Amino acid sequence: MESNSVTNTQLVVWVIDDDFVSIFATRYGIEQWNSNCKVVDFDSAETALKIFSDTLDNEEERPDIILLDLIMPGMDGWTFLSNFEKMTQGNPGTDIYILSAFTNSRDRKKAKGHPSVKGHFDKPLSKSLLEEVFNANYL
Repeated sequence: MESNSVTNTQLVVWVIDDDFVSIFATRYGIEQWNSNCKVVDFDSAETALKIFSDTLDNEEERPDIILLDLIMPGMDGWTFLSNFEKMTQGNPGTDIYILSAFTNSRDRKKAKGHPSVKGHFDKPLSKSLLEEVFNANYL
């Protein structure tokens, strides 16, 4: 993915998580890491998927990065990923990172081996992790 920071366009990051404290902490960390990021948060995967679908139909601004929680009421992160892959037909143009509490090792292993997942992190997302991953991939 081409670096948005170098071209002075905003890096668009979506945070999909049902935990408002986690959303706040993640947003704060991202904004501290790079104040030029546009952070959009969703408290449900269904809403995020609908908005993403709209961006495909209307050529609206798509996210560069999605930080996705796995365990949410309603649509969970795995179902979101499955639907996201169908929508993008294997060519998303968006990097997805799992941001979860990883209550079981199966989820961690599945996230590590999932073809649409670029990486996975334990909550809370630290500034040092943000710097390590995003500086390496987006600057």
